[in-house]
Amino acid sequence: MANFGYMMLCEQTPPRQLVADLVQAEAAGFDFSVISDHYFPWIERQGHAAYAWCVLGAAAQATERIPLMTFVTCPTFRYHPAVVAQKAATMGVLSQGRFTLGLGAGENLNEHVVGRGWPSTRVRHEMLTEAVEIIKKLFEGGRVTYHGDYFDVDDAKIYDLPDEPVPIAMAASGGRSLRLAAEYADGLVSIEPKTDLVARFDEAAGPGKPKYAQIPVSYGPDPEEALHRASELWSWGVGGWALLSELPGPRNFEAHARYVRPEDVAEVVTVGDDIGTYQAAVGRFTDAGFTHIAFCQLGAERQTDFIRWAEAELLPALR
Repeated sequence: MANFGYMMLCEQTPPRQLVADLVQAEAAGFDFSVISDHYFPWIERQGHAAYAWCVLGAAAQATERIPLMTFVTCPTFRYHPAVVAQKAATMGVLSQGRFTLGLGAGENLNEHVVGRGWPSTRVRHEMLTEAVEIIKKLFEGGRVTYHGDYFDVDDAKIYDLPDEPVPIAMAASGGRSLRLAAEYADGLVSIEPKTDLVARFDEAAGPGKPKYAQIPVSYGPDPEEALHRASELWSWGVGGWALLSELPGPRNFEAHARYVRPEDVAEVVTVGDDIGTYQAAVGRFTDAGFTHIAFCQLGAERQTDFIRWAEAELLPALR
């Protein structure tokens, strides 16, 4: 049976509410949680972009059993990989082993702010390879000196490590990123239900590793209202990763979103309160081989409604 998760979407929800919502989600019986790691919201009307690692520290103390995970962190531009390793190890300690470090090559939206530009996909994956090598070496507990094409580490050591190394999951969408995930990661992250992607990961990495996915949803008893909310908050998300990873700011995503129709949004967001619709959306991912499905409910003001409905109806039906 698949595991069903709750997503803390930093781009739409104030930081204190993110933690309070997660406490509710844990009590409602969600199996795990993930959090976005953004510097900007995708579009201005989302209105938030709290520092995910502060929220994670608070979440680790406010919850007791629910696993936590970044979905995902880019360890190559805003953050040096040695610092990511330290943050992740600290989270492993604070959460008592409940933390997974989700990594990816990042988006221009969040990474250009440090003024290092936005290179080609090939370069970004080469940088990610070095970053993961550094992080995994530091997780081993010894002193690390590393000289790469993109990163240097000078005699670094992490002093607070969890009992077991923090698991690493990696985002992949194509051949280059998939090879990287298969070689270095303990799990796969993807936002599309690609059967071939999962099969190739299992073949290269070995079966049994978790595969994480996200489903954006707009719960509500009025399907028209739910679709309107989805169109207001997720129209930026229509267009595919080749677009989403390249645009540099909320204003650019706003310009893109103006040309997206509600019916386009309905193709990527599950709306309303019909259980069968949600089962079908989940089925596309489980049929493709995904083991962990996180629900991303749109609208900060609708989180409690969604969590209560999920506890009473959605999760029992899915299970």
